[in-house]
Amino acid sequence: MRLPILLLLVATAASASDLDWWKTALIYQIYPRSFKDSNGDGTGDLNGITEKLPYLHDTGIDAIWLSPIYRSPNYDSGYDITDYRSIQEEYGTMEDFERLLNVSRSLGIRVVLDFVPNHTGNESEWFNRSIAGEAPYNEYYVWADGLNATYDNGTVYTKPPSNWISNFRKSAWEFNEVRGQYYLHQFVIGQPDLNYRSNYVQEAMKNVLRFWLDKGVSGFRVDAVNKLYEADPNNYGGVYPDEPLSGAANAGPDDYEYLSHIYTENLLETYDVVYSWRDVLDEYITSQGEYKIMMTEAYAALQLMIRYYGTSTRNGSIPFNFSFLGDINKNSTAWEIKTVIDRWMTYMPSGRVANWVIGNHDQSRVANRQGVDRIDAMNMLALILPGVTITYQGEEIGMEDGYVSWNDTQDPQACNTDDPINYYLHSRDPNRTPYQWDSTAHAGFSNTTGSTWLPVADNYLTLNLAAQIANPKSHYHFYKDVVTNRKSPAIQEGDLDTRALSESILVVTRLLPGEAGMLGVVNLASEAQTIDLTSLRLLPSDLEVVASGVNCALEKNATLTKSSIPVSGHCALLFRSGVVSYGGAASTHYLSYPLILLALASYTIIRTNFS
Repeated sequence: MRLPILLLLVATAASASDLDWWKTALIYQIYPRSFKDSNGDGTGDLNGITEKLPYLHDTGIDAIWLSPIYRSPNYDSGYDITDYRSIQEEYGTMEDFERLLNVSRSLGIRVVLDFVPNHTGNESEWFNRSIAGEAPYNEYYVWADGLNATYDNGTVYTKPPSNWISNFRKSAWEFNEVRGQYYLHQFVIGQPDLNYRSNYVQEAMKNVLRFWLDKGVSGFRVDAVNKLYEADPNNYGGVYPDEPLSGAANAGPDDYEYLSHIYTENLLETYDVVYSWRDVLDEYITSQGEYKIMMTEAYAALQLMIRYYGTSTRNGSIPFNFSFLGDINKNSTAWEIKTVIDRWMTYMPSGRVANWVIGNHDQSRVANRQGVDRIDAMNMLALILPGVTITYQGEEIGMEDGYVSWNDTQDPQACNTDDPINYYLHSRDPNRTPYQWDSTAHAGFSNTTGSTWLPVADNYLTLNLAAQIANPKSHYHFYKDVVTNRKSPAIQEGDLDTRALSESILVVTRLLPGEAGMLGVVNLASEAQTIDLTSLRLLPSDLEVVASGVNCALEKNATLTKSSIPVSGHCALLFRSGVVSYGGAASTHYLSYPLILLALASYTIIRTNFS
């Protein structure tokens, strides 16, 4: 009789794992064009990703998030989609994707796709049928008549429906000769905005989700979600209202920053659409026995981002936490970093899951934003804080932005500046250069005899994965050691305590009754310091180094006491302590006093936001 009981316990554990995997997932963002080229054409592809899955498995990755792989003319690196149900030919075939999905599953790695709901490409069948006025596609996009205006000489002309500006500069409206109207594009001209005031559009996009969920993907990252809605002209006398000037310094009339975007982003209707997508994903939890994650991208005020989590009656998404990207820089002190961490944990609704994003395809790399000396510190913090961690490809080895000349520039955000001198200030290409696998030609990314789609960064001969695997004192080995310990009960479930002991010393503690504690220590200064942590009374005295950054004198397996911890300059260390006992009751889970205050603050804020 014991065998059936054992099988039942195993099945129950597997089920719990499939339902809870996302709560502490380490998700690795892959930019397919730049990850691995398998066929020598200079562009990364699906088979290249499949080839490198064992590396990601060995590193400890739980899931991969793929930037768009759908059919697209690539006016904006695949974010201008012409067919949501087809694979872009340069990446491979649907069979290649299904193979990637199967190999990933066999390695215990889940696959998350990019979902781009705000716009399609202007070469899509939907848009062409909308231009022709064919129902129901005639209402799939945001169309408007132009406005009559008069030049100083009395000549009458037609101008765009409003003064709205594209994220990529200049007017957000483009005239279509065939339809005789303007269409809205909040990004490049080739990306017409979908009309979410149409029920047909809402159902069509839900069916896109269902198509890929039927394939077995584990969820989606949702692009530019706060752009879904614009002001309803019916509420403004039948016209689209002009947006007010922002007063931003150094912003001209063609620049996005020139206006305050009160009518084109963060409209309240957006949240209900996100909640409805969550309902679609929830349909698959029972049928596929796996929780489907949804993460939303919105660069917005914290209070607006937090609403994506949901309400007391509706589940939502995990809103990407960009505070490490926008609120922390290479000059930030330990006090400031602690404040950034605590703010998210304070505002986050009770019972929800936190997340930490330290890099992506739209931002300069950690080494450039935070400084090379802070690579290990920022990686460690993202990995030991509660919830989901997002690592952008290459951050685990400390890749740096590459140089991309004006002639090699692909990013429309840079090209649209029409400025061959200052284009780099707007370009995202430097952080999209090919992954640096080794010191062979093209950094092992491609065996092409021609050029890669973007040039490989010049430092690939010394900064590459193979060199770091061979060197036990490298960013990669530190990252991998932290990931290994991320699986510990304390980091998976333990209480969080953050303390800035000085301007340069930050301490993050994760404690769980009855389990070994975990302690992260960061020294942001160049001078070595010795710190005393006896004030952390719940932390056992004896500590063991389990991960040691590249600038640290202390090595792995070193043991010491919490009363005297030597920390080298620009060093990040992860320690494991003895078993934690809270007041002698190892089975009882208490919050420390600072966390009680955070919990109360969170409760108050959420009641304010959603009551």
